[in-house]
Amino acid sequence: MSNRKHKLLVVDDEFLNRDMLKQRLVRSGFEVAEAEDAQQALQAIEQGGIDLVLLDMMMPGMSGIDLLKLLRGVHAQNELPVIMTTAVADSQSIAGALNLGANDYVTKPIDFQVALARVTSQLNRKDAEQRLRESEERYALANRGNEDGIWDWDLATNRVYYSQRWKEISGLDQDRLGDSPEEWLGRVHPQDIGNLLNRLKAHWSATGPSVRPFFCEYRLLNRGGAYRWMQSRGHTVRNELGRALRMTGAQSDITERKLHDALTGLANRLLFLERAGQSFDAVKQHPGAHFAILFLDIDRFKLINDTMGHLAGDRFLVDFAARLINALDGERLHSPNCGDFTVARLGGDEFAILVDNLSHPSQAEEIARRLLRTAETPFLFSGREFYASVSIGIAAWNSTYQSVEDLLRDADTAMYDAKSRGGGDLAIFDDAMRRRAAARLDIENGLRKAIERSEMQVYYQPKISLDSGALVGFEALLRWNRPGFGVVSPAEFIAVAEETGQIVSIGEWALREACRQIAAWQAQFPAVPPLSVSVNLSVRQFRQPGLASRIAAILAETHLSPKYLQLEITESVLMDDPESAVVTARRLKDLGVGIKLDDFGTGYSSLSYLCRMPIDTLKIDRSFIVRMKEHSTDFEIVRTVIAMARSLGMEVVAEGVERDDQAAQLRSLGCQFGQGYYFGKPISAADTAQLLLTTRPDGTLDPML
Repeated sequence: MSNRKHKLLVVDDEFLNRDMLKQRLVRSGFEVAEAEDAQQALQAIEQGGIDLVLLDMMMPGMSGIDLLKLLRGVHAQNELPVIMTTAVADSQSIAGALNLGANDYVTKPIDFQVALARVTSQLNRKDAEQRLRESEERYALANRGNEDGIWDWDLATNRVYYSQRWKEISGLDQDRLGDSPEEWLGRVHPQDIGNLLNRLKAHWSATGPSVRPFFCEYRLLNRGGAYRWMQSRGHTVRNELGRALRMTGAQSDITERKLHDALTGLANRLLFLERAGQSFDAVKQHPGAHFAILFLDIDRFKLINDTMGHLAGDRFLVDFAARLINALDGERLHSPNCGDFTVARLGGDEFAILVDNLSHPSQAEEIARRLLRTAETPFLFSGREFYASVSIGIAAWNSTYQSVEDLLRDADTAMYDAKSRGGGDLAIFDDAMRRRAAARLDIENGLRKAIERSEMQVYYQPKISLDSGALVGFEALLRWNRPGFGVVSPAEFIAVAEETGQIVSIGEWALREACRQIAAWQAQFPAVPPLSVSVNLSVRQFRQPGLASRIAAILAETHLSPKYLQLEITESVLMDDPESAVVTARRLKDLGVGIKLDDFGTGYSSLSYLCRMPIDTLKIDRSFIVRMKEHSTDFEIVRTVIAMARSLGMEVVAEGVERDDQAAQLRSLGCQFGQGYYFGKPISAADTAQLLLTTRPDGTLDPML
């Protein structure tokens, strides 16, 4: 609506009455026309633009009552409001005028404040209804294109108009549908009705110029007994006090969008759980029936996104989804009794398959093995072949399950078990997995408070010069002294911390504590040659942005010179993004710290990247050391690694040295340093301090067998 002034028509045969009322209305901001009889009034109204008429009830010739009858034959009350003015306070006459269509009345002599209030009230009501009509017209025009269904709720009468299209979309009986709100609200899913009512009430009670349109998604029961997903949007018309008078909006069917994955077109989690729930209910009533859930995860999918970009990753997911569908279609073709399938993308690179109507649970495993073989065929991107494997977890229904969500959870657990074995495999859920999953969750929860509760400790294992036997430093090793469990082995919690990301904060704490302790010992034992410390960096830590800056800050905080810190990394940091690993390692090297490659020989790093990395020290894995004497192959590997390292200007540390003959053999091969139980087990900081008290002036230690 425009911001023009409202135009009023004052109809009265008395000039003084007209003029006085006109002057006061003009001062109140109105545009005013006047007429001295019915004929002039009709001419003014026919010219258009009149918003309200102030009509004298008693006039010579055609009376105000007769003119009112004539006007109401052409103009409705909400289109052209008429307020009667009368000098006769006769209730019967006034009631007659109101019954003929007058909107209101004022008595003469006119109390202007009363008249102004009644004029304003009628104009506000007219404007509100005009806005509603315009809104309805806009909705009607807009929805001719998108075919949404219109609803119009008169809040004063609590009646709702449902358009023909609304009834069609809702799948309801068009002839029998009434105008009660219950025709709509009574069919909303029990789990959704609370949210819908809350949103409606919140929208009605909202105030201010920034009230947002009503919006809600819910399930609606149709005539066939099935629920469809609906989306409603709407606006509310309010009176001058902000009270909601009327609400109108549109409803559309969003079932396909709501229940299907936008990228692959497969069922989404919502639809998958709905269908799995139907299977769950069915097997409880048919004891011989079976169904299973297969949970699939693409191994190392992040590598695709990181190396080829997210668009390529999306294309891969689409191709992978199509391959699943084709494989299962082929399964139906060759094995008609294999059951029914629902394939869903749950999110990211996680997929699930509902295998229904199985004759035996073992069929699910057979299907999974065929899917593993399907994934072995390379994918083609921009003329390049790309191989991807998949890990599959299987959970078959049995009577102990209380919900389909529990079944999906167990299939997920089985998938992680398959992935933990290197991927490209399947696992069938069993109770042992549940126990392991529960134990893992317990560890995960315990780790969250471990540092805060001072449960983490750093142990120190001596590093010895094989030539002189002198103590040259320590490797800092993390231990978790958990109340009620004792000292927890790193093998039990490091992998969990890595997966959950807690390793970042735990690893940073361990690094700070080790640096602080070594600096303290250097000050406490000046007679002992300055000791260095090696601290392990996990893959996740190594990939953290700003790693070099944080380590520099820790060194400054603990007053430890960088030359006494060595950072141990494994070959796995090179696997996913070797170029980035080289950049990070060089930034660390620029700080002045040493870089040690741990467990050398057990990973998959390329020698070309090894040469580019600023490595100071290679650490030979203990698995080669313990078999070195008995197996000539392991001896040759150790000899070759030592020779290669020395030719590249690197030092070599052998870990796992447990006997004198191993130390002697390593010394003869030119290995500079050794670690292992032969020299000392990892011990607490307090015990390490006692060890330093007994260190000989030349830094040598007695073997600790």
